[in-house]
Amino acid sequence: MSIYFTSDHHFGHAGALGLYRRPFASVAEMDREMIDRWNAVVKPADEVWYLGDFAICQRPERVASLVGALHGHKHLVVGNNDDAAVIGCDGWESIHPYAEVGVDGVELVLCHYPFRTWRNMGKGWINLHGHSHGRLKPLPRQFDVGVEVWNFRPVQIAELFEGMKARRTGRACRPSSSAFVRCPYVIGTPAFLA
Repeated sequence: MSIYFTSDHHFGHAGALGLYRRPFASVAEMDREMIDRWNAVVKPADEVWYLGDFAICQRPERVASLVGALHGHKHLVVGNNDDAAVIGCDGWESIHPYAEVGVDGVELVLCHYPFRTWRNMGKGWINLHGHSHGRLKPLPRQFDVGVEVWNFRPVQIAELFEGMKARRTGRACRPSSSAFVRCPYVIGTPAFLA
C-alpha cells in the first residue's frame, strides 16, 4: 500500500478553468482528465489524504459518484470550499479539520491552509497544504500538494522530497502565468504537451 496526498481538484467548477488557468477545454474534460490521472497513479488499496476543496457546488449524488470513481481509501481534510455535499459523503474513510500523521518515518502536519509555523516545525515535521494553487512561495519543509503543482494527480512523500532537492539546486519550476509549467519533478509529459 502506498500513501498519496492531493488537494484542490475543484470538480465541477467552471471558474477553475480561467481562475487557475487550467489547460482543459471544458469542465467535463477537466473532471475526466483529473479522474484518469488520479487512477493512473493510485491503486485501489492505496491511501489518499485529500487536503480540501474537492468539488464546488455539486449535488450529493455527483460528489458520491466522483469519490467512488477515484481509487484508494480517501481521508478528507476539509477545505474552505467543501460544502455539506462533500463533507456528508459516505465515501471518505475519515474527515478532519486538521491532521497529524507519520509516513515512512516522516511526521506530517496536514491542513488545507498553508501555515507560517506549525507543531514541531523545529524538529523536522513537514507541513502539507493546498489552497494556494501553486501561487505561494513555500517555506522550508512545506509543500503545496494541490493539483496545479503536481500535474493534476496525487503525489507521494518521495516525490515531494525530490521536488525539495530540485528547489535547493535551482532546478525547480517557479509559478508563472503559463497554463502548465514543465517541472523536473513531474513524472511524464501530459497529453496536452505531447
